[in-house]
Amino acid sequence: MSDTTDLQRTPLFETHIASKAKMVDFGGWHMPVQYSSIIEEHSAVRTGVGLFDVSHMGEIEVRGPQALDLVNYVATNNAAKLKPWQAHYSAILYEHGGTVDDILVHRLPSGEMFLCVNASNQEKDFAHIKTVTAGKGFDAEVDLASSRYAQIAVQGPKGLSTLQKLTKTNLSEIKYYWFADGEVSSTPARIARTGYTGEDGFEIYIAPSEAARLWNELLKAGEEFGIKPCGLGARNTLRLEAAMALYGHELTASINPLEANLAWIVKMDKGEFVGRAALEKVQTAGLTRGLVGFDMKERGIGRDGYEVWVDGKTAGWVTSGGPSPTLNKNIGLCYLPAAKAQPGASIQVIIRNSPVEAVIVPTPFYKRAKA
Repeated sequence: MSDTTDLQRTPLFETHIASKAKMVDFGGWHMPVQYSSIIEEHSAVRTGVGLFDVSHMGEIEVRGPQALDLVNYVATNNAAKLKPWQAHYSAILYEHGGTVDDILVHRLPSGEMFLCVNASNQEKDFAHIKTVTAGKGFDAEVDLASSRYAQIAVQGPKGLSTLQKLTKTNLSEIKYYWFADGEVSSTPARIARTGYTGEDGFEIYIAPSEAARLWNELLKAGEEFGIKPCGLGARNTLRLEAAMALYGHELTASINPLEANLAWIVKMDKGEFVGRAALEKVQTAGLTRGLVGFDMKERGIGRDGYEVWVDGKTAGWVTSGGPSPTLNKNIGLCYLPAAKAQPGASIQVIIRNSPVEAVIVPTPFYKRAKA
């Protein structure tokens, strides 16, 4: 663990300390891992509403006549298909096809593109975008804007009812993966109906100076729904149940989105983008490995980085694993050779030097019921 004096702090740091949250080093940020218990916080999001500080995430703004063209060149999904006020999930790649980061892209009516990127990657992403677009002649400006934003996520089936108390924006009119600019508790806010939990919910972008006040007002607004402040522990178990990728685990510089089950965010027919030629070669040759889900059949937890065996031989590794509070079993994600990555197949996860039985299962492990 780093010396805590070296860690970056979100605008809600003092609020977390006052709430006696357990704090950890997360990618160079001093972040709450839990407040009460991971299981309680996880359950609150699945059944009611939970509140997350995600102000460590980065924001990159792209402005100018060719902002959309620039984003389409540096990211895999087709931003030209986005309508004003719509968002989508995408990825930034290296020329060799490995992943720089997975991101959210938002298109504004002005033509500006607003990117939400992973916390520990924001400076890397910004530098990469500047480097790969240098000399390409795009009439656009790229701005690392993270210092101008705090971000709070309101997640769970009661998230809309909680947030609606504090805004005049009709939240029910914002469709999933769309957003709006308005006010929350009288402060300017960008309200996006996105999230990283497998539940309905909203991510609110506001000025850092307003974060602590808004955090407390949201907790008050959600009291009747049993709202809980939630840390990174519950955020991880929630996203794992929904089989959502975590950069550094399911996605890395040596893993491309095709093998990570993210072909749906790669639009090869849109024209040139960074990494496209490498992905074409992968498609032609065929995938050599794939990401799969597994359930533990014997007692044990397949933790990140553990070896996975097939037929008594090393075949892959666990990218993410842990208990599923919703499903009451131990689950995980792992990479395996494509020929071995079939649902129903038996695998063994090496736990404390011993093979423990598991089975490949379809993902996501959990999918919320449609309203």
